Amino acid sequence: QVQLVESGGGLVQAGGSLRLSCAASGNTFSRSGMGWFRQAPGNEREFVAAIGWSVRTLYSDSVKGRFTISRDNAKNTVYLQMTSLKAEDTAVYYCASKLLGIPTRAEEYDYWGQGTQVTVSS
Repeated sequence: QVQLVESGGGLVQAGGSLRLSCAASGNTFSRSGMGWFRQAPGNEREFVAAIGWSVRTLYSDSVKGRFTISRDNAKNTVYLQMTSLKAEDTAVYYCASKLLGIPTRAEEYDYWGQGTQVTVSS
């Protein structure tokens, strides 16, 4: 069983930056792909970014060039650095893990965190 705990969300003005963190329990982190998803009210959960155990990264077109995903295996933590934030980035952000994978579809992930709210004011 893996537990994921997100932190770092908050209120920021448009154009600002935030860094989200997701701390994972257990001993499979270094072999797991980690993803970030987000869900705005009334919308489906959407893929934001993912990083594989081999450090390969994937991004949605909507955040490419603005967000950076990274991981620290020594700390069992994955990060999402968000810059040039826009009002449309407002959502609850979730991290997820998948052993030996780097999927972009939410249904392929094994474990999920509880989410952290990001609000971007325009």
